[in-house]
Amino acid sequence: MTDESRWWQRGVVYQIYPRSFQDSNGDGIGDLPGITRRLDYLQQLGIDAIWISPFYPSPMADFGYDVADYVDVDPLFGTLADFAALLQAAHARGLRVILDLVPDHTSDQHPWFQESRATRDNPKRDWYLWRDAAPDGGPPNNWLSNFGGSAWAWDAPTGQYYLHSFVTEQPDLNWRNPAVEAALFAVMRFWLDRGVDGFRVDVLHGLLKDAAWRDNPPNPHWQAGMDPYRAQLQIYSRNRPDAHPIIMRMRQLLDSYPDDRVLIGEIYLPNDELMVYYGPHGDEVHLPFNFQLITLAWNAEVIRAAVDAYEAALPAGGWPNWVLGNHDRHRVASRVGPAQARVAALLLLTLRGTPTLYYGDELGMTDVPIPPEWVQDPWERNVPGLGLGRDPERTPMQWAATPYAGFSTVPPWLPVAADYATVNVAAQDADPHSMLAFQRTLLALRRAQPALAVGSYQSLPSGDSAVFAYRRTAGDQSLLIVLNLSPDLRRLVLPGAAATALLSTHGDRGGPLDLAALDLRPHEGLILREG
Repeated sequence: MTDESRWWQRGVVYQIYPRSFQDSNGDGIGDLPGITRRLDYLQQLGIDAIWISPFYPSPMADFGYDVADYVDVDPLFGTLADFAALLQAAHARGLRVILDLVPDHTSDQHPWFQESRATRDNPKRDWYLWRDAAPDGGPPNNWLSNFGGSAWAWDAPTGQYYLHSFVTEQPDLNWRNPAVEAALFAVMRFWLDRGVDGFRVDVLHGLLKDAAWRDNPPNPHWQAGMDPYRAQLQIYSRNRPDAHPIIMRMRQLLDSYPDDRVLIGEIYLPNDELMVYYGPHGDEVHLPFNFQLITLAWNAEVIRAAVDAYEAALPAGGWPNWVLGNHDRHRVASRVGPAQARVAALLLLTLRGTPTLYYGDELGMTDVPIPPEWVQDPWERNVPGLGLGRDPERTPMQWAATPYAGFSTVPPWLPVAADYATVNVAAQDADPHSMLAFQRTLLALRRAQPALAVGSYQSLPSGDSAVFAYRRTAGDQSLLIVLNLSPDLRRLVLPGAAATALLSTHGDRGGPLDLAALDLRPHEGLILREG
């Protein structure tokens, strides 16, 4: 098998937030049988793998990212038998299944932590990060929780602080203890033995903390009104170099299984630091998530520079990847607007590397305003008023113009969008000009054209600061991608004489085009075959 034929390189990953995808039992919360029910839709969409956010037993202090049992299914989502049925049905349709692994922390209700906090001499005390108070009685250092306030919580019965990088109910595990590594590796084997195709590892760069517990320095660029977590440079609480041998061992575990299992890392770091997670010999993470398209200004010159810099920074053999949206970030259609959302989709699915598509983005779903009484997200509750809440991008999938958007038969856990009667799968399925139809065509074209799936990337001068142009090449096949990121008409002069339009965001291009005088309409993106 060649590197170019690996499924996770050619394929497209589709993220499912299970609470919000499909409710099958009328409780207002999505579940595993609901996902199984919608597998035909996903197969027809043209994706290759589904990544499912956590469905493990949890008190839901952080909606599943506070895990109380790594080897079972929360009753809200179903049973282990339901998962087995989902996995079998997905594989029967040629769809891979990737699970979330949350190794940085557990729930405070996990039996491991219950033992750890029982007494100071409990055998599991050292499974978590306990420290004595500072001389003044306060926290051991200045580290901050990602969700506001100190990262340390006082435990009065045992007279020590424990570290929680997120909410208080999420104590951090001590990965310097070999028993913790052994326990989490056993969790990975549990799911790999059942046939899952890989893991997306939550907060992978947070596994280890500074052994000397040094204070984080202040961030000189932070200002009042910004996320308070960003007031520090997290150089001691995250991204520690001694974590890499652990990640290598994770990779070795996956490589010991057949059928090419994939390891994906959630890692929010600049390029130079992100690339380290591929490993010195390509022996760590297959895909360290690249979030630049979520965070960058929607500007052609900015994006071109970022793509070129990322491509240049990749280590030998490192495979790129791109992400436009996820459960932690505002939806792309809300960030760039509905017209540019098509251009963004074209960008995501034609750049070199593995794309990840967030559920509902194929419809152009947007953030949903959440009334105060509906707020669920602990981040918004702890740090209100800064727009950090993640509920708006986690609202129910819009399937139909029926009550509750076809997601449920009862009021769901978050409100459905006001536009659900028109922005839904059933309506767009019947409209050949819809966003869904465009995405299906684009995904089919990506699958059919080796240049798009695995070809090389070359940035091209467009002569216009509002246009991003690049070439994808595989063998003797050469395709041009031209993206107008502006609301204005743009005339371009591109290398070559003539080309044939394969796809336009506007849906009405065809036949030969003159590259010496190519007019791009407002918000138009094109895929062109050269020659």
